[in-house]
Amino acid sequence: LHRPDLELKRLTPSNKDALLFDDVLWVRRARAEHDGFADVLRDRGVTVHLFGDLLTEALEIPVARSLVLDRVFDEKEYGPLATDHLRAAFETLPAPELAAALVGGMTKREFLDAHPEPTSVRFHVMDLDDFLLGPLPNHLFTRDTSAWIYDGVSINAMRWPARQRETVHFEAIYRHHPLFRDEHFNLWSEGQADYPSTIEGGDVLVIGNGAVLIGMSERTTPQAVEMLAHKLFAAGSARTIVALDMPKRRALMHLDTVMTMVDGDTFTQYAGLGMLRSYTIEPGSGDKELKVTDHPPEHMHRAIAAALGLSEIRVLTATQDVHAAEREQWDDGCNVLAVEPGVVVAYERNVTTNTHLRKRG
Repeated sequence: LHRPDLELKRLTPSNKDALLFDDVLWVRRARAEHDGFADVLRDRGVTVHLFGDLLTEALEIPVARSLVLDRVFDEKEYGPLATDHLRAAFETLPAPELAAALVGGMTKREFLDAHPEPTSVRFHVMDLDDFLLGPLPNHLFTRDTSAWIYDGVSINAMRWPARQRETVHFEAIYRHHPLFRDEHFNLWSEGQADYPSTIEGGDVLVIGNGAVLIGMSERTTPQAVEMLAHKLFAAGSARTIVALDMPKRRALMHLDTVMTMVDGDTFTQYAGLGMLRSYTIEPGSGDKELKVTDHPPEHMHRAIAAALGLSEIRVLTATQDVHAAEREQWDDGCNVLAVEPGVVVAYERNVTTNTHLRKRG
């Protein structure tokens, strides 16, 4: 998890759209709610690792620090005159300060408080309060940038520029942090190097029985699904992928905002999602071959059930008028987290959906 911090305080009405937020947040309340969520997980026996702590600890390791700084301070971003100057300045920061700057951002003014101004057109044209290093408020959504799929992790290439710097932070953690460095697990992706073949964890549901359900949304591409399928099948880590052809709209940005698994055979689904075209992907006859079966929209649930080895799945959709349903979908009514079969964490404001789930057990 990532505890809200400076990066959310730097979210403003003028930059929120570019940073993929619909509004600015009350950060103190966000931190309190985050702490409550973390405590709920701990109470269920979950070990909670905080992203900020892991990043700070990784940045104490020279090879991890170099990986991050080399990727962030690139001539294509800062120009040939400023890049080396900036990289050298950030190299001197203690790990906690470097982690705070990488996630929370740094303005030109803040940089000049501690460092001389480089001779650089790129630097000179900036106003003092422009971000030299932009904040990354979407680090809050840790489930997107990396996704554990059976016995490996996908460190994902992100669709939008506002999130692309997040990926190298997770690369540094998974490749070099002591918690992961000596463990044996598969890597299902090449990080941001996979771009424009993008996939985000909110579109990836690991549903069991060697199956993965993936939404091809505005942020997850078909080619990324194929690349993931090749690696999962080659390792013998999965047997089936069911890919859903989702509408490419911000309101439906990830599969888990409109459909999530709540039990071994049960899903909650937003009524407005409807039934979607789906594709069952299985290993083919050769190393590079995939077997793809197309399904019409009306067979969407049947395709998911087949991947699970079931005759059917149970789909829970709250009965409400179209306006109320759209409001609850906007508030992620179907975006629940199962902490064990039949036990989920949900947003308390979605009263109708939550009442429906309780009544269904």
